[in-house]
Amino acid sequence: METFEFVARGGYDRADVFICENLAGQTRSAVKKLFVSGYVLINGKTAKPSQTVQAGDYARVTLPDAVEYRAKPEDINIEIVYEDGDIAVVNKPQGMTVHAGNGNLEGTLVNALLYRLDSLSGINGVLRPGIVHRIDKDTSGLLVVAKNNAAHLSLSKQIEEKTCRRTYLALLEGIVKPDSGTITTYIGRDPRDRVKMAIVEPSKGKIAITDYTVLKRFVQGFTLCRFDLHTGRTHQIRVHARHMGHPVVGDSVYGIKKQKFNLNGQLLHAWRLTLTHPRTGEEMNFEAPLPDYFTAVLSKLDEI
Repeated sequence: METFEFVARGGYDRADVFICENLAGQTRSAVKKLFVSGYVLINGKTAKPSQTVQAGDYARVTLPDAVEYRAKPEDINIEIVYEDGDIAVVNKPQGMTVHAGNGNLEGTLVNALLYRLDSLSGINGVLRPGIVHRIDKDTSGLLVVAKNNAAHLSLSKQIEEKTCRRTYLALLEGIVKPDSGTITTYIGRDPRDRVKMAIVEPSKGKIAITDYTVLKRFVQGFTLCRFDLHTGRTHQIRVHARHMGHPVVGDSVYGIKKQKFNLNGQLLHAWRLTLTHPRTGEEMNFEAPLPDYFTAVLSKLDEI
């Protein structure tokens, strides 16, 4: 275990903010866990994240030894759309996390891939083998997996250079107008809620560019849209949809809390994926049909 000690040079409304500013390399969520576990003492007493800190207060923080974790193979059924010696394309179901994190150590797509595939690239380490890009837990659809490091580097370069194209379908709240457009903003961590993303100033985020096209409008006040990503920021489509004033249906984080449908997540689907094969140079196109729960909602709506 490592122990860190420091003295407050000024006052703070919250102790967790004070600790975050003085404990390099630790996220606010990680610091909160230290408080809960009793590893943070202020003036010799166990501290709470919400308590105030006065100038001159003395803090002692203990970091427990890291526990090494390696993703383990699990016999979980997943749909592999395509596979060869270099890549695999998977249709991820809604509700499955891509890789371990935030307490999700089992039941992830990585656990399933380790069981189903004969190899995965090691560039992203033992927790995220093969993972080149992600989609949210409650978003369904396509993502490509690298089976070796050469394929991983090629696919990562394609994503960076925007030659790997990703298209999503989403049902949005309200009637979207005009028929198409481009949303360009900067996205970063929400300063009021570090779990969420938000539109921020350029100095505090990264540029995010999304094209949208209206596919259908419905009498009941919904719009089916296609989204084409130019960048791949965390929660990009969901944040941009909210920015438009038309959040994704079923999105409990960025959307309307009270659902009109019995959903377990947002109606957002990674529908089409276009990439260049890392070995052959062939352009490859993949599509995954909308899942049943998505089409069931659409079947209840009347097109304008």
